[in-house]
Amino acid sequence: MADRRLSVSLRQPSPIPLDLEFTCDPGDVLAIFGPSGSGKTTILRSIAGLYRPGHAVVMSGPDTWSNTATGAFAPPHQRAVGVVFQEYALFPHLSARGNVMTALGHRPRGDRRARADELLALVHLADHHDRRPRELSGGERQRVALARALAREPAVLLMDEPFAAVDRAVRRRLQDEIDSLRRTLDIPLVLVTHDFEDVVRLATHLLLLDRGTAVASGPLANLMSRPDLTWLREAVGLGSVFDARVVRRDSERGLLELAFAGGALLASERAIRVGTVVRVRIPAREVILAAREPSGLSLHNALAGTVSALSSDPAFDHVVVQLTVGGVSLLAEVTRDAIARLDIAVGRPLYALVKSVSIDVISSETT
Repeated sequence: MADRRLSVSLRQPSPIPLDLEFTCDPGDVLAIFGPSGSGKTTILRSIAGLYRPGHAVVMSGPDTWSNTATGAFAPPHQRAVGVVFQEYALFPHLSARGNVMTALGHRPRGDRRARADELLALVHLADHHDRRPRELSGGERQRVALARALAREPAVLLMDEPFAAVDRAVRRRLQDEIDSLRRTLDIPLVLVTHDFEDVVRLATHLLLLDRGTAVASGPLANLMSRPDLTWLREAVGLGSVFDARVVRRDSERGLLELAFAGGALLASERAIRVGTVVRVRIPAREVILAAREPSGLSLHNALAGTVSALSSDPAFDHVVVQLTVGGVSLLAEVTRDAIARLDIAVGRPLYALVKSVSIDVISSETT
């Protein structure tokens, strides 16, 4: 995959501070998450060649798009980049088909109309190709913008706050569509967002950004299970995120059985097909720790694990405990009193107790 990997290194003290580097492989979704003004959009503009930082190395596989040390710089039109902007940037006088065709200049003229229609069908707009942007809903305009970005046959797809202008219900549908679509694309996808729901639902990797500096980066499951990321706790609340597979639906009991690297979980039933891979999030505040496996409780999940890390901060009364359960790390937020009473220390075997209703199960596939 390294031959098509996106590699980025950006540094400058001003006017927009930047100090970060990352890679993103084909098939991965790297979410760049941080507060407004932290430099997220500037990173995308630097990748696309629309902004030139003081120090920049941007490579798409073996192709150098920027290297300030050697003076190499490919202008935007020479970079195989598809960009979906927050404000869509559609041409108001053109139809959906016409907007997509503007990005097909590299194709023979006779092929462009058919290819535009193929891409609109891919984003579920086959019946809307003759409509102009004013005749489309916000979600439909966003899908036209996505089809146009894909029309360039990009080596990298960049998405800048792609759901910011739509309501929550449309946002969820677009997230599901992009999640399904990205599984068919063999290119790196970089997503800029300030909404952590986008991260949980779409990302495979995460870059936490604060005032232009990378606070942490890596696979989503690894970062979300780190107990020391106080910044993340303050921003969205800590919680473990990992993938699982639906192995059984028990409608009579109202439960969904999930298999994951740490064993099995029972969650509240959702209309999700058996065999589907889902994203699971368990908030750290919803995990109770026990010295022994309990009985006579209403909860369904008692997961045996071992304490692998502890983190505390003088600004908080709670201690974050990382518990390794099979191949997954879970986080629990507990009081200092609980640490003392249970004699919690690294290496201590404990049980993580999780209510079924506390488990968020996210999937773009439903029955």
